[in-house]
Amino acid sequence: MRYDDSFLKDVLTRTRTVAVVGVSMNPVRPSYYVARYLSLKGYKVIPVNPGHAGKKLFGQEVRATLSDCPKEVDMIDAFRRSEHVPPIVEEALEVFPALKTVWMQIGVESPEAAEMAQARGVDVVMNLCPKIEYQRLFGELRMGGFNTGIISSKL
Repeated sequence: MRYDDSFLKDVLTRTRTVAVVGVSMNPVRPSYYVARYLSLKGYKVIPVNPGHAGKKLFGQEVRATLSDCPKEVDMIDAFRRSEHVPPIVEEALEVFPALKTVWMQIGVESPEAAEMAQARGVDVVMNLCPKIEYQRLFGELRMGGFNTGIISSKL
């Protein structure tokens, strides 16, 4: 699935509070550094992992389930295998009245979960990383010499 850059930029611009499902406490794991990056960019990141519930990460308490999170979550970022995503999305749709986006990480795709979310008017992104897309769309990758395909200045 290919997403329009303006759609992804809109999602990343409007989002305020992200529940990261499957976050790790290990700083070398992608779920840790993606959540950390998002928190450094000004997003309120709510870590969700039942194995670490009650601990602190990025200034927030790790929650066991989405039901334990603040209700203002407007995006979930799923770091779980594809087959585990439908019940996560089902729970998110039940508990977050402001939910606008379901984001599934690189390698994670669930047409069933996507259909469920879209039927409720919630945007879905699959098989992409919000950290990478943020860096690409807001110019951070260019500083490292990457061709992002984004034109940032006009003559």
